[in-house]
Amino acid sequence: MSEALALADRFFAAIEAGDVAAVEAIYAPDATIWHNHDGKFETRERNLRTLSFLCATLANRRYDVSRRYEVPGGFAQEHTLNGTLPDGSTFSMSAAIFVDIKAGRITGLREYFDGAAANAPFLPFVPKRA
Repeated sequence: MSEALALADRFFAAIEAGDVAAVEAIYAPDATIWHNHDGKFETRERNLRTLSFLCATLANRRYDVSRRYEVPGGFAQEHTLNGTLPDGSTFSMSAAIFVDIKAGRITGLREYFDGAAANAPFLPFVPKRA
């Protein structure tokens, strides 16, 4: 298995396990994450907060990978994220990602998914701000 695909395995296994510290170690300090639904780049720190919320909110997380391949400088993947929300309902979201890797760490991640459909099921579980 190539280094890029082994990194992909570790990255998604860490999210499935809820190990945000392991994800943080996989990201380069200056990693940027972009999502198609808002067209904005976010920092590693912002993404780690989002992943922390995801891991705390979505039980039984599982990535069903339909395709994953190495590309020059990284990997590409199509998958469906499945899990269980706190109210017992199921969640399923299909996505595609393109990941840049340098020196064994993720430096960039571009993720494509339906943001409205993905975010709506989580809204009832977002902590209310004072």
